[in-house]
This record gives sequence, C-alpha cells and structure tokens, in this order.
Amino acid sequence: MNLNKMTVVQCWDDGVTADVRVMEILRKHNAKATFNLNAGLHQPKRVPCWVHLGTEVVRLGWDEVPDLYSGFTIANHSLTHPDLTRLPLDDARREIREGRERLQQHFGQPVSGFAYPGGAYSEPVMELVREEGHVYARTVLNVAHPFPPANAMAFHSCCHFLAPDFWERYEHAKAVGAPAFYFWGHSYELLTEADWAGFAEKLALFNADPDAVWADIPDLF
Repeated sequence: MNLNKMTVVQCWDDGVTADVRVMEILRKHNAKATFNLNAGLHQPKRVPCWVHLGTEVVRLGWDEVPDLYSGFTIANHSLTHPDLTRLPLDDARREIREGRERLQQHFGQPVSGFAYPGGAYSEPVMELVREEGHVYARTVLNVAHPFPPANAMAFHSCCHFLAPDFWERYEHAKAVGAPAFYFWGHSYELLTEADWAGFAEKLALFNADPDAVWADIPDLF
C-alpha cells in the first residue's frame, strides 16, 4: 500500500457472465479487482441461475474461469453460498475450507480473501474463516473508514459501487486522510448501457486523480 496515495480497491461477487464485460473495462483502465467465487456452484459450462430485474443471470462455466479471470485476484465466497450463520459449525467449516481449497487448486493462486454469502456473519463464523487461512473477510456493511479494520474478519467497505453518494464518500475519505477506499458489487447489477458507461467513467475518474492508486485487496494487509 502506498501511504502517500489513496489506495483504491474493489471486488465483485458470484462469478457470472457479466464479469466478462467488467474485466474488459478493468483491463482497458488498468484497474485491479478481486472476484469472489463459489467453487461448488459452477458447472463445467455456463448455466442460467436466476433473474435480476428482468435480466437472466448466467453463472460462468468452471472450465472457462481460469482464463477469463487471468490477471485478477480470486477470493472465496464459500463453496455453495449458504447463510453460514444458520449452519452447524462443522458444515460451515466445510463450506469455507472446501471453497478455498477448490479455488486454489483450480486457479493455481493463493486465496487469502473471503466474502460472507449474503453478508451474514457471526463471531463463530468469523473464527472459522480465520482458522481456515483467510487474511480478511468482507461484509456488506458500509463505513467511512474501512481500513485498517478493527477485525480483519469483519472488513467493511466504503460503499456499494452504485451508491448514490459514491463520489461524496470518496472525497470525504480523501479529506480525512483515509488510507483506502473500498467498493464492491455484482456485475449483474449493470443493466443498461448507461450503467456500463457509468462504471467505465468511474474507473477513468480514478485514473485521472493523481492521488489515487489501484491495489488488490490482499495488498492492504
């Protein structure tokens, strides 16, 4: 982390086909990002999964993801995306452990991050995530100053990428000297060409800011 700059980090959940376009935009703007995946939910080929606001969401095929995500950081989103707080601890541990192991084997890279499915976490689940080798675990809560977190197993973001006050939060973080600005989202939430253009513009504006520098989330730790 560059202490003289505002470190900007981002992550995207669920491993769906809209990630392909997100990655194209990220590469165009030389931006870094982490993708949180559920290793147990991907079939060999693409599979339709649900409908979001009238748009079909398709999960990426397991066979294609190593090449598609090449150059980006992969994090664990559990094996099958259950509410971990509602599972017996042994089952929750299996979800956390096997999710990480499969991702590491499939991508050939260390997996040090975790994102709680549905944002649900508890003290016992946090401890399981820590015990299974993760350096941080992301919630869906938003705070003004996410880094350094009081507990790395409850790493909150600054905001969702579609937050109406996105830039106000960023400017506030800069004004108070926060070391990092962290945003997250789901690529399937980009529904229109205007949405996609807005996302590309965000990256361009970060690049135009001499105080901003992209980083991968594990770099913070």
